[in-house]
Amino acid sequence: MILDFLVWTAWPGICADETEQFEFGIPLSRQRLEEFMVRGTWQVATLLMGLAFLLAGCNTAAKPTKENFQAALNAYYSAHDECLYRHSLHFPYEVNTQSDPDHERLRLDALAKAQMLSSEEEKAIKAIRYTMTPAGTRATGRFCYGHREVTSIDDFTPPAKAANGFPETLVSYHYVIKDAPVWAQDDDVKKAFPKMASDLAGQGQDKATLAQTMAGWQVPE
Repeated sequence: MILDFLVWTAWPGICADETEQFEFGIPLSRQRLEEFMVRGTWQVATLLMGLAFLLAGCNTAAKPTKENFQAALNAYYSAHDECLYRHSLHFPYEVNTQSDPDHERLRLDALAKAQMLSSEEEKAIKAIRYTMTPAGTRATGRFCYGHREVTSIDDFTPPAKAANGFPETLVSYHYVIKDAPVWAQDDDVKKAFPKMASDLAGQGQDKATLAQTMAGWQVPE
């Protein structure tokens, strides 16, 4: 019903008959009809965008409050774990024993001590080959160690319209890590992965961008 109203508002006087198109009772030329259709398309899009923002303004979850920001971030992080690696390692994974500028062997040896990996030295090719144990398989190739839970919203910028047309805000917050596995508490693993150790030590601080939508505030993907 709303869409029909918007279409007829945007395209006044144009009937649906394919053989005859009229503007206030006067037959339209093909060029004139195309002009009306282009104009109407933009008018409908503008009206729909305005309606979307109007509905968003009536939605309590879309209001720029610390409570809404915290709920939005926690909903996002509950489905996005913190991991040791941004991309999954592909196993078997080999590290050259003669050249290891990124100190990858130190990190993988720590995971092996925590029984997440098994290792075997291949002297012929001067490398150590790592494979995942059953426990490591459950952690996936990224070795995820829990998810963030936002404990407080410290500050946020005034919502401002971004390039995509939706209001956005930059939120500063504190968080803790929830559901950390046993292997993540291993001292050698913490030493090899200081970012994880810092996350598990207590309150962490970070910032995130949130966008206002009809459903409420969300982290842009």
